[in-house]
Amino acid sequence: MNWILHTTMVSLNQTVVTEFVLQGFSEHPSLRLFLTGCFLSLYTVALMGNMVIIALVTSSTGLHTPMYFFLCNLATMDIMCTSSVLPKALVGLLSEENTISFKGCMAQLFFLVWSGSSELLLLTVMAYDRYVAICCPLHYSSRMSPHLCGALAMGVWSICAVNSSVHTGLMTQLSFCGPKVITHFFCEIPTLLLLSCSPTYVNTLMTLVADAFFGGINFVLTLLSYGCVIASILRMRSAEGKRKAFSTCSSHLIVVSVYYSSVFCAYINPGSSYSPERSKFTSVLYSVLSPTLNPLIYTLRNKDVMLALRRLLPSFSN
Repeated sequence: MNWILHTTMVSLNQTVVTEFVLQGFSEHPSLRLFLTGCFLSLYTVALMGNMVIIALVTSSTGLHTPMYFFLCNLATMDIMCTSSVLPKALVGLLSEENTISFKGCMAQLFFLVWSGSSELLLLTVMAYDRYVAICCPLHYSSRMSPHLCGALAMGVWSICAVNSSVHTGLMTQLSFCGPKVITHFFCEIPTLLLLSCSPTYVNTLMTLVADAFFGGINFVLTLLSYGCVIASILRMRSAEGKRKAFSTCSSHLIVVSVYYSSVFCAYINPGSSYSPERSKFTSVLYSVLSPTLNPLIYTLRNKDVMLALRRLLPSFSN
């Protein structure tokens, strides 16, 4: 493979990078066909599943509740996440050399960080929604009003857009003059920091701050919400009530566990302890597998959603 990158000479001692090479899974050529099939299948399922969720929630009045409103936002984030990663990964698997322009790399980084941090923050909001629904059912309508839900959703998108803009903007200020091979199948913060030949102190500090907020504080708030929920379920006298409440929360807990564990493994140490192989594996979990499973875990097991789906399908056949 040709690892030589196109650069534009600025001076005798400095160059401006115009292309990176994504290593992808080139170190495992025997798995290329298998990974192509897996990624294509998962992307198709993720795209179709999350589009179905958006269509169902927007077209079915019975699903116009805070829980499904937030699920619609989650589905949009999952589509953004997979679409920013998988198409380029599939191109890399099908071609001998997989290059990405500097601007393309920054765009991919922006949308990936935006969708990833948005999902972490939204999971906290969804945990609060379940807390109010189960622990304070009589006040649910007043506490989770449409205006508040809209404000929470806008806050999630806006805060995370600012966060992504900061990280992307800081990344564009770095100089890249050493090896230009990104040991990953997409552009992410840790791999790019390892390639920089200029000081990365500010970038690393902001990454740690973001980790502390999105990964730390939100994780604690989510645990507190579900701790109160579980305690409230255990106090219920009705066995049927316990079963229904736990069934709703178990889906959320599964997704929270998978998503947080993969993100922690991938981003908690952006410095010298970074492992490319580990990062690729964990990145597949949160950027590919989680968006594929979310529609199944959150909604397709739900009777209300299945009913809305049966009503929607005849409308397409007519």
